[in-house]
Amino acid sequence: VQLQASGGGLVQAGGSLRLSCVFSIPPRIDIVYMAWYRQAQGNERELVATLTRGGTTNYADFAKGRFTISRDDAKKTVYLQMLSLKPEDTAVYYCRIGATTGHYWGQGTLVTVSS
Repeated sequence: VQLQASGGGLVQAGGSLRLSCVFSIPPRIDIVYMAWYRQAQGNERELVATLTRGGTTNYADFAKGRFTISRDDAKKTVYLQMLSLKPEDTAVYYCRIGATTGHYWGQGTLVTVSS
């Protein structure tokens, strides 16, 4: 299982970014959920959003109303659309997949929001 995240960068406060995570997973393995986490410097990694295989989404309080998690199965990609970004959203963002064989992390992509 491999995950490759991209889409981070430098953006001004109030701006938007869309993160992408392309995954490669053997057909015999079932995906249970997909998620985005983030880790700001000096802080612990925290959950941003989850998307179950049934389509149920959940968001951290700070993400509600601003972030949207989605997936494109044909492209084997999970997205995180982020709007109205704030300086406190600055962090390394990680994608994660929970599958029947375990949990897998992608490498992070850095999001920097300037004030």
